[in-house]
Amino acid sequence: MIAVLKHELRSYFHSLTAYVFGAFLLLFIGLGSMLYNIQAAVSNFEFVLNFSSLIFVVIVPILTMRVIAEERKQKTDQLLYALPISTVQVIVGKYLALLILFLIPLAIISIYPLIFSQFGDVYLLTAYGSLLAFFIMGAALIALGMFISSLTDNQGLAAGIGIAVILFNYYSVSLSEYVSSTAMGTVVALLVLILILAAIIRFLTKNDSLAYGIGLVLVVATLAMYLVNSTVFEGLLPEIMKALSLFDRFATFVNGVFDMTAIVYYCSVIAFFLFLSVQSLEKRRYN
Repeated sequence: MIAVLKHELRSYFHSLTAYVFGAFLLLFIGLGSMLYNIQAAVSNFEFVLNFSSLIFVVIVPILTMRVIAEERKQKTDQLLYALPISTVQVIVGKYLALLILFLIPLAIISIYPLIFSQFGDVYLLTAYGSLLAFFIMGAALIALGMFISSLTDNQGLAAGIGIAVILFNYYSVSLSEYVSSTAMGTVVALLVLILILAAIIRFLTKNDSLAYGIGLVLVVATLAMYLVNSTVFEGLLPEIMKALSLFDRFATFVNGVFDMTAIVYYCSVIAFFLFLSVQSLEKRRYN
């Protein structure tokens, strides 16, 4: 795992990826600091982080698009399978390298509240609590981007899908106001999600029986629940969209509340998508 970590870090710093990622993040947060903390004379550094969270839509796909997709395109993933380490260690090594790249600009950014506190009253506990949540949210998005990269050998396609998914997640709370809140609308949306889940399971496992079986069970359970008590589904779709939003949970930290449930949610998202990345790599190994 350490060998994979070192190799990934070396490749990032020998290309423009690390520098472009760090430059974009520093530029955006620097711009936010100028607008909020300096020009508007606002002491809340956490507002800057909330403003800057939109940059994840761009920088996470840039950072993660090549992590596995390039290996598959150049057929160097065959070398990974020949290493005397497990697929889990390969994924964790690559993921830790991405986190280190993310931590480097954040280490510079962490000095900003201390500098601003010399010229006014800055809420350091709230600022650093929000910065921690900002890092963990970014780590969850990086895990998502890594999984998307494992699904294709086309870096451009991986980046495009990553931008679309993260952008949808960013605006999911706003979009939830416009989606159907009726029971029938929720059921239709759930059925579509079940089909997508079955397709992902089939892609990862190449097991038609498992994918169709899980999909059929979920479809039957959903329809049976709808027939028994349709009121359960009323307003459920907007609530699901709000609950799945990574960015909406970050707003709690910006408001001065250190929400442990949000931290647990972020960690669960990280574990879930790293697990899917491992399964995607395992599928290719056995094929």
